[in-house]
Amino acid sequence: MKTNLIQKFQDKRAVIGIVGLGYVGLPLMLRYIEVGYKVIGFDIDQSKVDALSKGESYIEHIPEILIQVAVSKGFEATTNFSRVSEADALILCVPTPLNKYREPDLSFVLDTTDSLLPYLRAGQVVSLESTTYPGTTDEELLPRVESDGLKVGKNIFLVFSPEREDPGNPTFTTRTIPKVCGGRTAACLEVGLALYGQVIDKVVSVSSTRAAELTKLLENIHRAVNIGLVNEMKIIADKMDIDIHEVIRAAATKPFGFVPYYPGPGLGGHCIPIDPFYLTWKAREYGVHTRFIELAGEVNSSMPNYVITKVASALNSAKKAINGSRILVLGIAYKKNVDDMRESPSVVLMEKLRDLGAEVAYSDPHIPTFPKMREHHFELSSVPLSRETISTYDCVLLATDHDKFDYDLIKERAKLIVDSRGRYLTSADHIVKA
Repeated sequence: MKTNLIQKFQDKRAVIGIVGLGYVGLPLMLRYIEVGYKVIGFDIDQSKVDALSKGESYIEHIPEILIQVAVSKGFEATTNFSRVSEADALILCVPTPLNKYREPDLSFVLDTTDSLLPYLRAGQVVSLESTTYPGTTDEELLPRVESDGLKVGKNIFLVFSPEREDPGNPTFTTRTIPKVCGGRTAACLEVGLALYGQVIDKVVSVSSTRAAELTKLLENIHRAVNIGLVNEMKIIADKMDIDIHEVIRAAATKPFGFVPYYPGPGLGGHCIPIDPFYLTWKAREYGVHTRFIELAGEVNSSMPNYVITKVASALNSAKKAINGSRILVLGIAYKKNVDDMRESPSVVLMEKLRDLGAEVAYSDPHIPTFPKMREHHFELSSVPLSRETISTYDCVLLATDHDKFDYDLIKERAKLIVDSRGRYLTSADHIVKA
């Protein structure tokens, strides 16, 4: 059965099922379509399925023409999970957030897996791509997949292959980013390598699903810890009246032993603010206290408060209070040049300013209307930046430094700028670094 399934991947006769059509699942679907596979996309959001069926894209950096081409080549999106039995591969690309206690929330993964179970059959491979703690695939997915008589490694196969998408990155694509893959058994790994080897330039095998799960966490914890370090350095540099961005640029000229990381108003995106806590939670099961990781998390989580303090100080210098001030937040995506708002620190800043009595508005060329979110609620639309509008605000807070902003115009017309991204290299009386 293993040999037959591998051959189907090599011949491109296999049907690929992508479960979860978001920032990870949609690019993966497009790549399989590009190579020549039949792809079925599964999602519980009927609006997403309807949009894709009409050839529409709901992610800014994915052009609609690519969706239209995919549909013309046979791509189907559906909420009907009974069609799972048609797929030879089921790739799970669903969220793994934290709950209100900052503990792993596997409900999306487990509910999705339970939705697949009635339709699983022999001759399939199930691949989990969602970032999670080591042991999830073995401890949670394995018993579910085998609950109705199937045997992993014999007539059905189970792998973990973490996503590495970087939305809006023009340099690296789904195809060119190396793919890590670990299997529950040696046979599972062989099938997983065949599944991804046809669409990814380089697939890196590891010895187990647990090793693959920890690999993803290490990648993101590495970034979180280093960003925490540079955020702390920013505070120290500010106290010493030194521009941390100047220091980073100078340090980055060293051709070895230094990798530049940049401070900001807090961590954003689905990975970096969340993933470290998956490991710290699991480590407690082994009696390990992850002090280094948790300290970095504390520093990064404190950055929005630091920025608010700088806004208050800047307004105070202008003989104004936050309460009653009109504040324009520039950029509400979690990073520049994308429309992705997951865990965006900009939204936290907006809430804190609102709670302190400010009249808050935002401008973001990538997000025309503030979307409906589970935890954050604003009835706002993006303010167009003009000579007239900029000058009506008491403070402009640069939270996400999109390239589309006219920084010269903002500098010219703003009464006060609080720059949390180091975009303004030269100092000015009305520009405060945060």
